[in-house]
Amino acid sequence: MIDFSIFASPEAWISLVTLIFLEIVLGVDNIVFIALTTNRLPENQRHIGRKLGLAGAMIMRMLFLCFASWLVHMVNPLFHINIGPINHGVSIRDLVLLLGGFYLVFKGISETRSTLALTEIKAEEDPETHAEAHLISLPQAVGTIMIMDLVFSIDSVITAVGLANHLIIMILAVMVAIIVMMLFIDQISNFINKNVEMKILAVVFITVIGVLLVLDGLGINSGIEVLDMHAEKLMVYFAMVFSLVLELIQMRYNKNLSEYRRELSNKTGQKSEAENAAS
Repeated sequence: MIDFSIFASPEAWISLVTLIFLEIVLGVDNIVFIALTTNRLPENQRHIGRKLGLAGAMIMRMLFLCFASWLVHMVNPLFHINIGPINHGVSIRDLVLLLGGFYLVFKGISETRSTLALTEIKAEEDPETHAEAHLISLPQAVGTIMIMDLVFSIDSVITAVGLANHLIIMILAVMVAIIVMMLFIDQISNFINKNVEMKILAVVFITVIGVLLVLDGLGINSGIEVLDMHAEKLMVYFAMVFSLVLELIQMRYNKNLSEYRRELSNKTGQKSEAENAAS
């Protein structure tokens, strides 16, 4: 029986709002990954792929949270690595981060090669010859999103266990965060797909996040944490936002320049027509 009386205390609401904020902020890399993964689906399946992937991710996180007592032991070392200055006890969490990180690096490199090879453009213009552009099915996309969501969320879930004393608060935070992602995932994905600069930026972001996950799995990090993120990951997020702002400014400049040249061309054409009519 769920005890909803806990929401009579301000501490419960503070915990809930804090967890929702963390889940949304830490879900940025997950959204980018979903956009890249579902882009491998046929266009008519991308929308449902994103929604099903997020719905599956929400279920997986809830199940993850239900084993809260087991999560505490995920940070206990299984064995130790002693290589030069590295002396690190490898836990289940570290193994998950290592595997997920290596996959993201592979994903980022393969997506970069695909983009440079113009695979998707060739598939759109010549679908029979370049049918290999869409390499995954809907179940594969949804399954991949669900599994990688656990990799992205493992630290935030463990943090949630430490911040909140009640399972209902943790589950509500996950539900609200996933619903917010569902509301904006299509717009973000379509924006990334329509602008190759944004897609390249997203691919680089995913690759760097993968490298950070591998390093974190090996115990190589600054040890400085802000908003449940190591300082180096926060710097990657800052660089991502900085690059995004620059790209948006550049896109706006190109649009203004194009409109100005179009207006100038129209005025020149009208002037020529008026001169011809006068003569």
